[in-house]
Amino acid sequence: MDLICGSFNHDLYTLRFEPPSNGSDAKLSIIRPTPAIGGHSWLALSKDKQFLYCTAWTSPRPSVAAYKILSSGREIKFLNAQPVSAQSGYVCVSDTHLYSAGGPTGEVFRIARDGSIGELVQELDFVDSEGENMSEQRGEVAHGDFGGLRHGAHSVDLSPDGRALYIADIGRNCIWTYTVNDSIAGGWSHEVPHLKLGSKQISPRPHDGPRHTWPHPNGRILYSLQEHSSMVDLFSVADDGVTLTHLSGVRIIPDDKHENEFWADEVRLSTGPDRTKPMYMYASTRGLKPETKGYVAVFKLNEDGTLASEHALEIWETPTSGGIANAIEPAPWSVSTDGTEYLAMTDSEEGWVFILGFDGKRIREVQRINLGRTDHGAIVKSATAVWL
Repeated sequence: MDLICGSFNHDLYTLRFEPPSNGSDAKLSIIRPTPAIGGHSWLALSKDKQFLYCTAWTSPRPSVAAYKILSSGREIKFLNAQPVSAQSGYVCVSDTHLYSAGGPTGEVFRIARDGSIGELVQELDFVDSEGENMSEQRGEVAHGDFGGLRHGAHSVDLSPDGRALYIADIGRNCIWTYTVNDSIAGGWSHEVPHLKLGSKQISPRPHDGPRHTWPHPNGRILYSLQEHSSMVDLFSVADDGVTLTHLSGVRIIPDDKHENEFWADEVRLSTGPDRTKPMYMYASTRGLKPETKGYVAVFKLNEDGTLASEHALEIWETPTSGGIANAIEPAPWSVSTDGTEYLAMTDSEEGWVFILGFDGKRIREVQRINLGRTDHGAIVKSATAVWL
């Protein structure tokens, strides 16, 4: 199984993971690095996995970038980049559009026929007249604010049917929901905008700080990862795709730990054996200081996406704090792994890419590899991974 890993400060890396088989140990290796135009904190693959889209921490202006994937990731060809108003924290793509969100603003771009990023379709503003920014009022935060990402919109994800869009906003303590006009003609200069605001769903607690959301494949449940409170909240999604109702929430760090020592990072669902009915919810946190380790928590799900129990099956301590990463991404399901699900986990503190295994009861570290150092001697800060 191959994957691509981005970094905050260096190249793109194509890696290969070989699960254990016939008595042999698992293996993780770097196939090759690909020079990047800037730090790529977040990666998104096109549905056919022929194109890679990235946030790009470029100078003097931040941007979003497109690459073409050739020879199963052995060759990655830069296509183009388009500037964005503020440093992007996250991108996602449909067949026709790329969506970006970062801090105070977001953008929608068309995707050209050759897979490159086309014209700007719509700009989003999360600041003007939209209420109090509770995150910004906390003053200085550990690790910096990354161009406003610690104080504003941080992620953008489409519903499974592509009819709705969800943006988690740390600073305004909410989830913005939008209906998607999938007509090619729709755009910001046209009568019908591509995105229309559906709702501003305020988080259940005043200190949550929604960082990432993730929809269940059935489209009826939305999971919200809360950076400040180390919770994951579940919302039911109405038929319109944009009206949310809070159902429940679970804490994703041990009971004897205080959320002020952590910043939660990611929520994802298991991929098999039936992708339409994930069995588990995974959530990760990072330690705010190097001496504070992060965690990966696992919860059992019902078939409808609700929690089977509010007690975690496992809360596993990560080898490092995770730095500004500790992002998790479940691998595609394979029957050859004897029921073990594998996850990639990235670490920017020391530059590791870990492969974790979950057997339904316990998480274990299966393999790790270090991305090394830049030409200037800096640690290559592993960011996020996508599976090819």
